[in-house]
Amino acid sequence: MNAVHKIETVHWVGDVDGQLVLIDQTLLPVAFQEHTCGTVEDVWEAIKMLRVRGAPAIGIAAAYGVCTGLQPFAAADHDSFFDRLDEVVKYLAESRPTAVNLFWALDRMKRHASAMRDAASVREIRIALLKEAQAIHDEDRRMCHEIGRIGAELLTDGQGVLTHCNAGGLATAEYGTALSVFFTAQDQGKQVHVFVDETRPLLQGSRLTAWELKQRGIDATLICDSMAAQVMREGRIQAVITGADRIAANGDSANKIGTYSVAVLARAHDIPFYIAAPSSTFDLSIASGAEIPIEERASEEITHGFGRQTAPEGIAVYNPAFDVTPAELIKAIITERGLIEPVSVQTIAERIGGNA
Repeated sequence: MNAVHKIETVHWVGDVDGQLVLIDQTLLPVAFQEHTCGTVEDVWEAIKMLRVRGAPAIGIAAAYGVCTGLQPFAAADHDSFFDRLDEVVKYLAESRPTAVNLFWALDRMKRHASAMRDAASVREIRIALLKEAQAIHDEDRRMCHEIGRIGAELLTDGQGVLTHCNAGGLATAEYGTALSVFFTAQDQGKQVHVFVDETRPLLQGSRLTAWELKQRGIDATLICDSMAAQVMREGRIQAVITGADRIAANGDSANKIGTYSVAVLARAHDIPFYIAAPSSTFDLSIASGAEIPIEERASEEITHGFGRQTAPEGIAVYNPAFDVTPAELIKAIITERGLIEPVSVQTIAERIGGNA
């Protein structure tokens, strides 16, 4: 693995008064540049504008964002400090609505601080919160590698696999979720050919996934989203693996727009469709995908993609950033706790329990 792979998507520099540094993914694949977030507003902007994206990476960034947001209140009394904590958590939670890891990480940070309220100083709480954010970061790294180990067993040497959007190291702490399966298979000596959907309208597949696979030397072919059915029909694909941003208690899974279409196509061609996601992506508080909020983004992402006008002025636009794949279309969900198959309320409860 060359030096590029050792650069983390997000990392913290310094002590409790340090800064969050992240790869600016809006510039890839043309430029590799890191972006420094010294304030909570910087972190909010980075999440909102997709400088950092992918559910696990968003959660990690938000956890560190809590630390930056509390820095101006280092000398505050307990009541003012916890009022600020509430304000920071609420603010960061408004950056993006769909990825549950964001809310999971913010809630975990808030609960950790609350448990220390009566027994520690403000500085001690701040230090503990930075350690908790680092723990979230480290845990995600371990979960990604375990997902890769479990998922790689589903692949055989020489298979063709399709993925949609980006669920690699750029979307997580390291290795990724869906891409971790491919990276681990490579580590095991298996040769797989990955077909990469470009992922309209922001092209996370072509800009990010194709870049990651190329860096790793994995055999990959980029295709337009609309080509997936033809490639399946030609017999080039034996499995589909994507990530997820939120998974309901019944297994319905939200992921980047276009994932649902891929799952339907996979079913039509009798190809197994897998989701790879950590336990933190499960939201057992919602019964089904009907309750998952779907983020809608600016119309300009479609009409003026990457600065070039490709649609007439004034045309109506609908731009949902995510869709929901019904559980019945998912062969199995690959988690760090094991394979969930079949995908149902019962199997998810048994594997994930109340600890998601």
